[in-house]
Amino acid sequence: MINTLYKRYLLAFSILSILLLSGCSVRYDNVKLDPDTKRTIFTKMDTKSAKEIADVTKALMKLGSNIDPAEAKLLAHESVGYPKVLANKYKLVKPPYLHNVLVNYGYREDGLCWQWTRDMAKHIQARNWKSFDFFHGTANRRRFNEHNSLVVTAKGKGVREGMLLDPWRNSGELYWKMTKDDPKYYWTRFTN
Repeated sequence: MINTLYKRYLLAFSILSILLLSGCSVRYDNVKLDPDTKRTIFTKMDTKSAKEIADVTKALMKLGSNIDPAEAKLLAHESVGYPKVLANKYKLVKPPYLHNVLVNYGYREDGLCWQWTRDMAKHIQARNWKSFDFFHGTANRRRFNEHNSLVVTAKGKGVREGMLLDPWRNSGELYWKMTKDDPKYYWTRFTN
């Protein structure tokens, strides 16, 4: 009886381990980073991404009266595309909490929400934006459910007037919403 129970636990553990390490992997084959321009390239633009870029562009234009439409379109393109590049780089698995477990136990190097924020900020802020400011936003700071995201605002505005650019929440698919309208979190500017 004990031997049979032990075998069942071992089998369950083995199946769970296999699922954790490979069963829910995420791969985006239609994006890459151009090494010369440092822009995200869609090798095949799917209709979902094209619509999302258009929708994010419209939302960015609403952040302020002096938003440059060309900048809004470029920022939307990078905000939708670059998370997919990062997902491939991180060898992402779904859901995000599962990926966090893999990172925390050393099976993946990157992919925690603050790492997404760091890498998105580094990529996006490499350009000289005239219409936008960017912040490292945080919610539930120093609590078990702390979350971090890049926040974009019109020049001179604060985090509570900004929009989230959160690729972690949907495993490489951009989650975007005004910070004040996020149903899950109350966003503030990250400070140590």
